[in-house]
Amino acid sequence: MKQYQVGIIGATGMVGQRFALLLSRHPWFRVKLLAASARSAGKTYAEAVEGRWAMKEPVPEALRDMVLYDAVAEKTEIAAQVDFVFCAVDMKKDEIRALEEAYAKLECPVISNNSAHRFTDDVPMIIPEINPQHAEIIPAQRRRLGTKRGFIAVKSNCSLQSYVPALYPLSREFPVTRALVCTYQAISGAGKTFERWPEILDNVVPYIGGEEEKSEREPLKIWGHVEGDRIVCADAPQFTAQCLRVPVSDGHMAAVFASFAKKPTRKEMLDCWAQFSGLPQQLELPSAPKQFLHYFEEDDLPQTKLQRNLENGMAVSIGRLREDTQYDYKFVCLSHNTLRGAAGGAVLLAELLCAQGYLD
Repeated sequence: MKQYQVGIIGATGMVGQRFALLLSRHPWFRVKLLAASARSAGKTYAEAVEGRWAMKEPVPEALRDMVLYDAVAEKTEIAAQVDFVFCAVDMKKDEIRALEEAYAKLECPVISNNSAHRFTDDVPMIIPEINPQHAEIIPAQRRRLGTKRGFIAVKSNCSLQSYVPALYPLSREFPVTRALVCTYQAISGAGKTFERWPEILDNVVPYIGGEEEKSEREPLKIWGHVEGDRIVCADAPQFTAQCLRVPVSDGHMAAVFASFAKKPTRKEMLDCWAQFSGLPQQLELPSAPKQFLHYFEEDDLPQTKLQRNLENGMAVSIGRLREDTQYDYKFVCLSHNTLRGAAGGAVLLAELLCAQGYLD
């Protein structure tokens, strides 16, 4: 595979820091430049993240002395130097939409962790194992933007990465009609550490702004299909969600209740999960887990501390599958929110798009 020169837009935030770690040792992608807000521009990366570095590993040595660009004011210079960018900025949604389109129109593809374009009709929102075919919309998006190379592709919300991968494989044989999901989400999803948010200790916050709407709507785009110059969202399953912030550093857990048009047996569900493999596994992409879905028979598993880093944080853990009195079945799921759910999922998406030729 060829080597790609990449940029990280929003490199100083929590997800940007995770991108920095993942990309500093990536076999295909070389970090050419870093960009952030105007207040960080002109500083070295080490200076910009001093006192706010949230990763357990140190700042990558190769990136410490890189001088940050202004992601907005210097976008033309940035776009000219890289093959594509990863975007994880903290701005208003309309500003993010404008910024990402500006990069795309400069013929610089954007792989985005942001939510601003998730419901733009011709922007694919891809979980690589589940809906890689949605990349087929990219030529239509390029026609709209008037570009040859430039486009935007996004990953879905981090909370979805635990339960959608468990439900989707089942739905191919046993259509899911409705699902109730309660998510218990780590503080890193809010860009926080325990040092920065001591109030979360011994506490649960029962509201995360915008999260429940995303958890109910975004799966329907993932379940949808490409039709002409747009992605048409699916009509089912019906999702309802509650999202809570819990005192955990990393890892989003979901309690899932699901009903099916044709109720599977417990064995059929376990077989479906065990046998499921997606395009990233077939292509042996660098960031892809060998086994995407892992089921644990023990009653007290999966646990956040024990399973969140499974397969470098890119696998999904499932457990406690039982029949339910109101729904057909209930179970729990777990994924690492800044790896599979954010930066890692975006890197895997970029690998997929490279393998499919969209980033050449």
